[in-house]
Amino acid sequence: MKKLLSLFLLCSISWIFSQVNPNDTIRVENLPKDSIPAAKPGTEPEIIGNITESNGPVKVQKFSPTKAGLYSAVLPGLGQFYNKKYWKIPIVWGAVGTGIGIAIWNDNQYKRYRNAFVAELNGLPHEFSNINGIDKTVLGNAQDRSKRQRDYAIGITGLIYILNIVDAVVDAHLYEGRRDPDLALTPAVINDRFSNYESKAGLALTFRF
Repeated sequence: MKKLLSLFLLCSISWIFSQVNPNDTIRVENLPKDSIPAAKPGTEPEIIGNITESNGPVKVQKFSPTKAGLYSAVLPGLGQFYNKKYWKIPIVWGAVGTGIGIAIWNDNQYKRYRNAFVAELNGLPHEFSNINGIDKTVLGNAQDRSKRQRDYAIGITGLIYILNIVDAVVDAHLYEGRRDPDLALTPAVINDRFSNYESKAGLALTFRF
């Protein structure tokens, strides 16, 4: 009986220790290996082309002064659009539109005073007949003043139109020069030895060669 009991205890202890605790196991995962794909070597002409392109001069976009001038002549502001100076377009349109508006308003005033002046000379009623102090002299001066202001407005508008063309042409012509690192126009301090002031603020034009 004792032998059976001893054999049973021995088998029980062996079975207990033979059990595997899942928490005591080490889990090995099949992780992908890090790999760097080898770059495919280029051909000799491709390598030479890349080196030449890297060391070559920077390509600068050029604009045709002739096209810019023609565009601005056809429509003010169109040359500035061609030169990609979009912020100048509202300025050009505002200046030209203001000049045209003033010229039209003064032309209408001139026609009013002119019709009244002619009617006053012929002894006919007009829109200013019931206003005291209005005679042919006053109407004549009013029409002359309106005509003069209209002519001034037309002249100034024409000048703005010409300046719009000149600006587009010069801007297109100097576009490449403004991006030349050897040519720069920058603020500078100017020392004037012939003045009471030792230094002045100004602009310096630098050209390196």
